[in-house]
Amino acid sequence: MALRGNLRDFTVTQLLNLVHLARKTGMLSIQGTNEQADIFFREGKLAYARTNKEDDHLAYVLYKTNVLSKAQYKAIASRAQGMSDKELGLLLINAGYVTQEVIINSLQQYFADIIRRLFTWAEGLFNFENDARPPADRITVRLDLENIIIEGARQLREMEQLMQEIPSLDIALKFTDRPGTNLRNVNLSVEEWRVVSYVSPKNTLRQIARAANLSDLEIRRIVYGLLQAGLVEMVRPELTPRTLDRSKMFPVQDKGEQRTLVNRLIDRIRSL
Repeated sequence: MALRGNLRDFTVTQLLNLVHLARKTGMLSIQGTNEQADIFFREGKLAYARTNKEDDHLAYVLYKTNVLSKAQYKAIASRAQGMSDKELGLLLINAGYVTQEVIINSLQQYFADIIRRLFTWAEGLFNFENDARPPADRITVRLDLENIIIEGARQLREMEQLMQEIPSLDIALKFTDRPGTNLRNVNLSVEEWRVVSYVSPKNTLRQIARAANLSDLEIRRIVYGLLQAGLVEMVRPELTPRTLDRSKMFPVQDKGEQRTLVNRLIDRIRSL
């Protein structure tokens, strides 16, 4: 199956459905604006996935799926240099760190998360290479695509709705002059705090998304929620090109500190 083209003509959901129905074995490479993803299939099922922005070794996957702590990941990654994922997996199982089931579940979750991010890519070039196989030293899975395809279709519908409300990411936000009366009941997620910390007419949504490491769908979803809550409003951005500093984001891990930051947010809005 020779397949090459642009995501403007074929969505990721359509490509996955084609691979699934044709029960193809090979690699689908997608070159996005700032990232490349390689998705491997075996007889129409997901076998492996990676991007050029993240480490795809097993230790990192277990860390990203919360199986290993950050300290455990660093220690294991340091000792596992030069070791294949298959060797590392066997070592971790024998040492009692994880089970084979935990490893497979973590890989399935990590690979599926990569594909979920691809659903929001509106631009990019794709190419399917028949019979291409994952790296021999990696652990593969056999994951059905039906549920992933259904989820992708749902995300596309959500994206279309959000684009009607927020048609461009080249606009900015400011705190509303008259916030609602239920501000003290605000319970923001980590991602929402990341966005709130950058709210300023000087920062476009595109800049905020890049600084907070959010996809187009995620930034639109969060901003829509903030708009509905009456916390912010959209404004024309000030024409001052700049790079946002990630280190200035509000910390939000501690619940007590989060509540203090909510109060600071309220005071900041009311002082406008």
